[in-house]
Amino acid sequence: PPRGSGAWGWGVGLGLALGVKVAAGCEQEGAPRQEAAGEVKPPPHMGFARAIESSRDLLQRIKDEVGAPGIVIGVSVDGKEVWSEGLGYADVENRVICKPETIMRIASISKCLTMMAVAKLWEEGKLDLDAPVQKYVPEFPEKEYEGEKVTITSRLLVSHLSGIRHYEKDITKVKEQKEKANKALKLVQDVKKSNQEKELKEKEDKDTEKNDFAKAKSEQDGEAKGRNLKPVKRTKEFEHEEYYLKEKFENVIDSLKIFKNDPLVFKPGSQFLYSTYGFTLLSAVVERASGCKFTDYMLKMFRDLDMLATVLDDNESMIYNRARCYVCNKKGRLVNAPYVDNSYKWAGGGFLSSAGDLLKFGNALLYSYQVGQFKNGANKFLPGYLKPDTITMMWTPVPNTEASWDKDGKYAMGWVVVEKHQEYGFCRQQRHYISHTGGAVGASSVLLILPKELDSEIINSGLVTPPRGVVVNIICNMQSVSLNSTALKIAKEFDKDKLASYFD
Repeated sequence: PPRGSGAWGWGVGLGLALGVKVAAGCEQEGAPRQEAAGEVKPPPHMGFARAIESSRDLLQRIKDEVGAPGIVIGVSVDGKEVWSEGLGYADVENRVICKPETIMRIASISKCLTMMAVAKLWEEGKLDLDAPVQKYVPEFPEKEYEGEKVTITSRLLVSHLSGIRHYEKDITKVKEQKEKANKALKLVQDVKKSNQEKELKEKEDKDTEKNDFAKAKSEQDGEAKGRNLKPVKRTKEFEHEEYYLKEKFENVIDSLKIFKNDPLVFKPGSQFLYSTYGFTLLSAVVERASGCKFTDYMLKMFRDLDMLATVLDDNESMIYNRARCYVCNKKGRLVNAPYVDNSYKWAGGGFLSSAGDLLKFGNALLYSYQVGQFKNGANKFLPGYLKPDTITMMWTPVPNTEASWDKDGKYAMGWVVVEKHQEYGFCRQQRHYISHTGGAVGASSVLLILPKELDSEIINSGLVTPPRGVVVNIICNMQSVSLNSTALKIAKEFDKDKLASYFD
């Protein structure tokens, strides 16, 4: 009926009498269902309706492709959460749907949380990044490599350059795999270099060069395909028995016994080998440097960051909104993930969190990174949790490292960093972004930060405040789902909508 009609007024009056909340705007088709009676979810941020719609469609396609039970996403733009939503089920058997508050295993994003603690202690002068780890953890034996005494430091640990093994116990097998990977990487790099110099070569070399380039491109395409969303391509890592430990460790010092007496894979600092155990040793360093139990220190840090939904992945605790974990069996059927106890790797993969909490974490970092550039407003802005120079150090790519989930990136300190780069005019632009992915028993995750490039005119205008940029977090309750490229696509979609609304 027309707005002025009596029927319309009667309907509104009846609605108010029944206590129904009226939300501004219309609910869009496909919006999340309402969970509680009388609770109306606010409409999506109107400036990002297109980005939300396209990103939801992308996530739904991924969910269908890999057979994931549930996915939760959170997106913030310039420090404000503009979209959070759950798709599918947090608990398939009991038909509990995913929602923004759903808590899941964040796997190796835990390394980013631990790096925050390390950086804070370093700023306070309590932790020396370049001191031998035995200064803090004498229980960890001094190491030799090929008869030579070597030193492992916290700086090497946070960049996976320590030589400490990952889950594979057979050091010979690790060395062989590493050697093959290094040869493949060198081949790609050599061909790329030869391609860049092809205009300077003699004509008779061009055919060979083209063949090399085609071969390298085939390998790169294979790597890119592996980074897409095929859930069975990364299962070898999950075949290691240490992924499924059920022993409960009372403290981080006790968990060192798993690997502390094993030989190093290589001389510290010479090569990159992703190692969750390196972060287990790092947690012992944090414990001794801080003077309190590692888990207590982390929980206090979460409280300071207002991350109240981020907790230890403790099987005994009652954790509300915790999702169940799932895997695909050999027949491709969805089954419950096996029981594991992650107390042996709190620092490297043992925390639970929500999309909202991880957005807060990402924005705390982004604010700390950018606030120092707003010099004119230095007096009105609060300091970041970390100093700008600390974040810059943390997000500076480290030599001899690599990034498995984006070949354009390098590992820095607890994060992978892709730097801004463009090789040819009007061709692909490589955006500067920072991310970390996670893979655990029954879980996959990614946290990605796409900072806005700030120029002096914007900063000096006084019209903008930090943080500036897009933060995307995706968590999923099934293992072996690669999500980094998806998060980057979504971040760019929201960045595009932000630019469009700015110019409008």
